[in-house]
This record gives sequence, structure tokens and C-alpha cells, in this order.
Amino acid sequence: MAEYQAQARQENFRFSSLAQVMAAASAERSGDQLAGIAADSALQRVAARRVLMDLPLTTFLNEALVPYEDDEVTRLIIDNHDAAAFAPLSAMTVGDLRDWLLSPETDAAALARVAPGLTPEMIAAVSKLMRNQDLIRVGRKPEIVTAFRNTIGQRGTLSTRLQPNHPADDPRGIAVSILDGLLHGAGDAVIGINPASDNLANCRDLLIVLDDLRQRFDIPTQNCVLTHVTNSLELLERGAPVDLIFQSIAGTQAANEGFGVTLSMLAEAQAAGLAARRGSIGQDVMYFETGQGSALSADAHHGVDQQTLEVRAQAVARAFRPLLVNTVVGFIGPEYLFDGKQIIRAGLEDHFCGKLLGLPMGVDVCYTNHSEADQDDMDSLATLLVDAGVSFLITVPGADDVMLGYQSLAFDDLAYLREVSGRKPAPEFENWLDRMGLARGMGARALPDAGDLARRLGLPA
Repeated sequence: MAEYQAQARQENFRFSSLAQVMAAASAERSGDQLAGIAADSALQRVAARRVLMDLPLTTFLNEALVPYEDDEVTRLIIDNHDAAAFAPLSAMTVGDLRDWLLSPETDAAALARVAPGLTPEMIAAVSKLMRNQDLIRVGRKPEIVTAFRNTIGQRGTLSTRLQPNHPADDPRGIAVSILDGLLHGAGDAVIGINPASDNLANCRDLLIVLDDLRQRFDIPTQNCVLTHVTNSLELLERGAPVDLIFQSIAGTQAANEGFGVTLSMLAEAQAAGLAARRGSIGQDVMYFETGQGSALSADAHHGVDQQTLEVRAQAVARAFRPLLVNTVVGFIGPEYLFDGKQIIRAGLEDHFCGKLLGLPMGVDVCYTNHSEADQDDMDSLATLLVDAGVSFLITVPGADDVMLGYQSLAFDDLAYLREVSGRKPAPEFENWLDRMGLARGMGARALPDAGDLARRLGLPA
């Protein structure tokens, strides 16, 4: 294994492995500190970034951060690498790649051509050399479009997951939240419920409620009950109306095993979703969720920094042509992202890296109540992400998820974001909002119609 060294302010620094360089080059992160792999000082961080700057991209094809023979995620990355797509970049260093990405001549088409040739480790490395503004400038370049019952990710659009969670999975409480979201123009990415109970019968009941609502009002969106992939498989076998197959994933085989999932299991689920053919304009059936720190929390990080492992999780998602991918950026807690500054940086990193991999990247702009963060931090991150071209965001009633007990974005925040950015919902969903007389992200304009819609939902007007 190679040793790496660099000098910063006349001080020499040595790094015993590529993994150590990557960890030391990362922005300050409480999770890496918890793992004992973070830079000891800002000076060491600068030295590690100097090493990365001059490192040939081919290094990442020759030195695996997680051993090939021990890890099926590493095997997926190496075995699926597209050498022809990588060829135009093969003589570059990580620093050269940064310059190329920031060049005005490097556009969406150029990024799409090279995406299959970029490994997650290459992308994680270049992100560590970038300021926040660089992450935004490059992140907004790709246009990643996916489709099921509508099209997600077209330039100039901002979609949302409408998250109507309820602590008792009460259908009427869920319907009230859906009504609130629809009045604000939310729900075009997906109407997705985290069930309070993973019981199969309960998940099936929730799917039927969602599908009945969609069909009654001919809503051009997709539904999802965010249960384990094995439950979705069984529900499909029983004829339940499963639109999207959801799974949380991580960047190592051991961490995915902690989630109870393997790559072969995901492939089986994708095949079952495709066989159901429930999409009307597309068949992108998978929905993945990631989050920095998941591998460390499972003691499955192999000494690799959490941001690099996050991008490896995104590479798992890429292999299954998903409709949606989102990072739950502040959800895991302050042990991994301590405060608002760390959450903001991580959110921009996750979006940038996912977009370079070719993913329809969304973000749950969120934090737990014991983090050193507040809603002002979330306003800042959400605004920056919209500037960076994020495909979708997650919205919940009042920004407070009463079932999961964390803080996210409110439906009102969506109205603000669309107003200041000029972005619109997915085009099919926007047309539906017009037909229904509902607001397009401007909640107050819809209020005269709220009573009628509530009555049709079976709720008190």
C-alpha cells in the first residue's frame, strides 16, 4: 500500500493510506472525529488536500478503499466501471478534474458522457477540493430526468416528496396532511409515508388508501410506503398497489447487511417492480435513501470517511436506475453532523456528488432536535440547494415530523422556494394543479377550494 506525503507551512505530513488521505482532506465532521480518522488540525487538512490535488484519478482504480474481495459494493464499482467513458479523463489528476468541472465549456452533455467513467471515490475526492460555491456551480449543470407517472428533474422545476406521516397511521390524519400538501403544490416527486408500523397488513392498507386517493383525483404522481424492500416484494406478490420500491442503502456491504439488504435483493425487487408496470410514462421504479454516517453507526466503515462512503452508497443507487434518491442529511444526528455548518456542507456535497454520478438527487433538509442547528440553517441550505439545481426536497406539515420526531421543511417553505427561484412543479403535476384549481406553490390562492377538496376526501370542510 502506497504512502502519501505533503508539506504545509514547512511542516511535513505523512499519510499511510489513500483512505487516510481522503479522511484527513474532508471538511470537519463530527462523525469522522468519532471514528478517530479526522484531520488533527486545519494544517493537516490542507496537506491532505494537496496530496489529493496531485493524485492521478487512475489511483482510485488501482487502490480500493474497501477491499475488493471483502465487499460487494467495491466489486460493483470496479466491475461496472466504464473505461471508454473514463478515457477523456484518464490523464487527469483530482485537481485537473476540479478545473475541468468548473470550466464554462463543461456542460450537461459533457458531464453525462463521462458519468459512467467516474467512480464514487473520484467524485468524493474532487468534492473535498471544492468550496461551497464550487459545489453549487457544478451541481446545477447536470439535468437528470426520470419518469414514472410524471417527469422529475427537468431544468426549471423543483419537485417535492409530500410526507404525511402519522404516529398511529390514521388514514384520516394522513389525508389531512396530504390535503395540506396538495394545497401548497407539494407531492409531485412522491407521496411517501414512513409507516409507524412495518406490519404487512398495515402497509397494504396504507398503499390502498394512497392509491384510491390518486385514482379518484387522477393525480399524476407516485405513491410509496417506505417499508423494507422484502416487504415491498411480498406486497407486490399479494397484488398490493406498490408504485415505488424503497430502500435505505449504505456504502459498504457490511452496512447494507445491517439494513438487511444485499445487491441481489435489490435486483430482484427492481425486476418485480418493472414486471408490475404501474408507471404510465416511465418505469423508473426504485427509490433510495442515503445519509452520511450510516456505515459508521453500523460499525461498518472500514476506516473510510463518512462522506466518501455516502458517495459509494449513491453508486449502489446508480446501478438500479432509480426514479428518486435523497440524502437525509441531518437525520442521523449530531454524532455525525454536529451543527448547522456541517449539515449545510454535507447537503451540498451529497447533492453535488449524486448529480455527477448521474442521479436524480433530492435532499431531506433536516436536523434532529439535539443538533446545534435551527430552521434558519435549513432555510439557508434549502435556498442553496435550489440554486444548485436539486431535483426534489422533502416537505412535512409545519416542518415537524410528528411520527419520526425530527425537523424538516414545511409546505410553506416550498411556496417560498418556488417563488424566489421561479421553479415550477413537474409539468404533468402543474397541469393537474391548474385543472383542480389549486395553487402552484402559492398556498393562499388555493384556500377557496380547500373546503370542496376536503369534502371529496371525506374530511370535515
